[in-house]
Amino acid sequence: MKFSELGLSQNILDSITTHGYVEATPIQEKTIPLTLSGKDVIGQAQTGTGKTAAFGLPILENIDLDNKNIQAVIVSPTRELAIQTADELKKLGQDKRVDVQVVFGGADIRRQIQNLKSHPQILVGTPGRLLDHINRKTVKIDHVKTLVLDEADEMLNMGFLDDIESIIKNTPAERQTLLFSATMPPAIKRIGVKFMTNPEHIQIEAKELTTDLVDQYFVRMRENEKFDTMTRILDVQAPKLAIVFGRTKRRVEELSRGLEARGYRAAGLHGDLTQQMRSRVLAQFKSHEINILVATDVAARGLDVKDVSHVYNFDIPQDPESYVHRIGRTGRAGAAGVSVTFVAPNEMDYLRAVEDLTKKRMTALQPASLQDARIGKIKNATSEVHKIVKTTDISEIQSEVDKLINQYSSEQLAGALLASVADLEKQNTPVEITRERPLPRRRNGNGSRNGGGRGGDRRSNGGGYRGGNRGNHSGRERRGNSERRFGDYKRRDGRSTDRRSSSNTGASRQKREFTVREKD
Repeated sequence: MKFSELGLSQNILDSITTHGYVEATPIQEKTIPLTLSGKDVIGQAQTGTGKTAAFGLPILENIDLDNKNIQAVIVSPTRELAIQTADELKKLGQDKRVDVQVVFGGADIRRQIQNLKSHPQILVGTPGRLLDHINRKTVKIDHVKTLVLDEADEMLNMGFLDDIESIIKNTPAERQTLLFSATMPPAIKRIGVKFMTNPEHIQIEAKELTTDLVDQYFVRMRENEKFDTMTRILDVQAPKLAIVFGRTKRRVEELSRGLEARGYRAAGLHGDLTQQMRSRVLAQFKSHEINILVATDVAARGLDVKDVSHVYNFDIPQDPESYVHRIGRTGRAGAAGVSVTFVAPNEMDYLRAVEDLTKKRMTALQPASLQDARIGKIKNATSEVHKIVKTTDISEIQSEVDKLINQYSSEQLAGALLASVADLEKQNTPVEITRERPLPRRRNGNGSRNGGGRGGDRRSNGGGYRGGNRGNHSGRERRGNSERRFGDYKRRDGRSTDRRSSSNTGASRQKREFTVREKD
């Protein structure tokens, strides 16, 4: 459905066109008419589905520019999401000249107070800092017409329930309330009952959120094998931009340090970083100064970076909806993406829960060997060598060049340059990753605990590992005359592979192995 069919005015439609939107997403199509009519709405949708515009466009439409009071408040769980939301609302409201301000913790409150003197019509903020301004009387929200609780489940997970209730109590009883959440735990439902008036419930199904453009793999191994397994996959896949998800702040710190020690351009993002540091890391990632971002789920909320080609779940999330949010960081705007989830044997139930939610089976992946990784690293270094050769002026170092040419063959010199750029020695750098507390065993719908197998009774023969012991998987799996290779999404006969053909069938999952060939 086109935005022009949703009842928006021309100046808002002009901003939409300038912003690059063409057609409304499902959440926008369902939410905008309801919000314009003044109804309360509960929207169940993940980040990346277009919900900022879903609530933002009707708010902008209804803003009275002659009214100098704050008319809409959007509450966000993290600084990054608050900043991103405010920036998008500013762009969408630029033709109407709506004043949007943002407040969040970790930043100079005096500067925020100064900015608030412009009498914004829309205020975006994190719960703690919003409440701080309310208590200081630097923000008055007693004339608010629309209140938005964005990523409500995440705000509850972060312990903001009391702050949210305090903020709500400072708004007028006669107001419109919009609540957006990826999941609907009982606490969210209670907010709906307590603070909303006959809300309309809109749910975007998981199948609308997982894209066929994301190839989803899992690797099953022991916990202490995860890091080495992941770095070898990184060497073979050579992601353009990748996000690695860890469950805790400590995990993110250790993973980012470990990746740096092994020569990767990586940095961590979590809630304990200062705003200045968080902004710096995000800027480095967006400019490709670093190409691996290690993050917690909370830190990645609202993160929208183009060209993310790979997502690695070092820790499988405890709740399946978080998985959908994670892989939504890639496979955007028609581009292909890859996700790889590392699973310990006692976490297989969580993998099955993800598959039940997404209605899609992940493909088992055989880990790469150290030799595979070394060859992959050398191949990846070749492009860097080409850049060095093209940009090096040898006139200033001609005498030293001549000495080396007389002493070594061209093959030896090229090999040494490749090995130096690839930095193979760092592959062996010892890295220690602290073992996290295991996830609790999941319960099935009958309240009993599930086993570790993947469907059916697999307690014998490998505890659910597809095909039994890993040592038995020698050779390559063939389909007719074709062979599927990791990191190479074309068949040997030259035709592209249809990744969607068996994604929703009940057929057994096929195991893929790393196969790296040297040129003849």
